[in-house]
Amino acid sequence: MSNYSVAETKNQLSELIDRALRGEGVVITRHGHPVVELKSISQAMAPVSPADLDWLRAHRVGTGPTPCDAAKLLSDMRDDEER
Repeated sequence: MSNYSVAETKNQLSELIDRALRGEGVVITRHGHPVVELKSISQAMAPVSPADLDWLRAHRVGTGPTPCDAAKLLSDMRDDEER
């Protein structure tokens, strides 16, 4: 891992970014203390494809009909407590 002062970084920023993109560790120091690390970010995920959506539909959990709506469920629970 390479260390560079803030002053050095100002003069070499493009080069330091290229080094970080190649996987080299680049640390920027201020008054001799490390304060920032430059590193590449991971690649963005590919957009969701129709095949991805089909797979999700096929593997969905709980796709059956719901036994009742929320209001009916609460009414039933309330009625059970009164009995």
